[in-house]
Amino acid sequence: MHRLTRTGGTAELLRWLAGRAEGWAGLVGPDGTVLHAAARTAGAMVPDVAGLVAEGASALTERGVQAYSVDTGAYTALLFPLGCSSPGVGDLGAPVLAVVTPRPVAAGLATLLADVVLPLSLCLQAETLERKRRRVDLAESRGREAVLHLLMTGQLSIAQQVAGALRPRLPDPVRVCVVECSGGGRDEVARVCADADGGRSWIVRCPVYARHLILVMPAEAETPEPGAVPPDETVAARVGDCVVGASEPVPLADTATGYRQAFHALAAARELPTRHARFGVSPDSALVVGPAGHRWADELLNPLLTHVPRRAQDPGSQELLATAASWLAFSSHATDHLKVHRNTLAARLRLIGELLGLDLHRLADQAALDLALRVRSTPAPACTPEPAQSGSSASGTSEAAGGLDAILVRPAVRDWADQQLAPVLGAEETLRTWVRCEGRIGPAAAELGISVPGARKRLTRLETVLQRSLLRPPSARYDLWLALRSRDLAAAA
Repeated sequence: MHRLTRTGGTAELLRWLAGRAEGWAGLVGPDGTVLHAAARTAGAMVPDVAGLVAEGASALTERGVQAYSVDTGAYTALLFPLGCSSPGVGDLGAPVLAVVTPRPVAAGLATLLADVVLPLSLCLQAETLERKRRRVDLAESRGREAVLHLLMTGQLSIAQQVAGALRPRLPDPVRVCVVECSGGGRDEVARVCADADGGRSWIVRCPVYARHLILVMPAEAETPEPGAVPPDETVAARVGDCVVGASEPVPLADTATGYRQAFHALAAARELPTRHARFGVSPDSALVVGPAGHRWADELLNPLLTHVPRRAQDPGSQELLATAASWLAFSSHATDHLKVHRNTLAARLRLIGELLGLDLHRLADQAALDLALRVRSTPAPACTPEPAQSGSSASGTSEAAGGLDAILVRPAVRDWADQQLAPVLGAEETLRTWVRCEGRIGPAAAELGISVPGARKRLTRLETVLQRSLLRPPSARYDLWLALRSRDLAAAA
């Protein structure tokens, strides 16, 4: 009996009792509802067992006794309330152990049932507490996921309010890390991460990638203590089968940028013996477009920002903005990130494309929308200022009216493009072909005259060279399209 309590739980105990009673055993609520049940064999049937135990449970509750039995022509139902630790004391709301056995009742069965009440009661309590613990863990995990989602969509004040009920407090500035675990080891790696920095990091199980943990950790001081090892490097060293990518220090409001950087660093870290890398490509494209880029982004996004849904249940502008940002970052995995059905996602994307006049099947339009959303979330003073103009004072306005190409020919953007493409300068045929084929491997392989696995291997090598993720979202394909377009416009000028 005690061995089954430790190893099999309530279900095994009830099966054992049903076998000993050669009938039926179960737990019944005070109102007669069967909570758990087991029969001697899968096909064993007791006539009107529900009515029999319901009658006994009702009588037991009304009389407040320690045990009760109900006899029929062929069967006897024996009932004992759980939670009775001493004679004369019972919990009227506790479940009842009910056993239906053929007559005559086997000798010693009633004593056996009285003995099993305590271990069965303790086992049931332990299982109830475990279910509650799992619900609490799930609620906390969903709460952390919600805070991360708010940070990724720029809703900083709401994120801080929600995070106030959890620990630790959100740091600012932060360094975002993405830890890729093996198999089902996320929980163990999360404990290692919490131990590595004393529980100061905000740890979230990624809702999109089942093997990823996302860490929003305090950025290190400019002059760290001698010999101190950053937590992200500690995790990579202590967990032998995980890979860690870390961002540059960013303000808490730029968590989305930090996540993209960490994801790109993760792609580079997979090819390194240390299994750890930090993002080293800067600045972000949104920082070099200048005030004219801000005006262009506002003009492009204005139909979306001012959209008023026709029905109360239709998505509003903020929900559409969040959908666009999630889809651009996670592609089809946005359904997991947003917790929506794929048909809902497709309908929202169609509406976004109609409002903005964009074809979201084209990489060029995806890159334009991605840049506009990032520019909008970047404070204007942080952008590279416009160079001094000796001619007309209306040059900024003409650039904004000229569309995205007018932004991409700015000197600061051309310098940024050169920096992005410098690692592959002179050997960019595969990259250009892949971008020209809308980021699809099959058409790119056909155009290059190689197999699909061969094209995938080339792109994997490019990930290491560029230190950016290409094959899995968030992908650097939008920035690479912008960089190549800027180079082409400069060459044609």
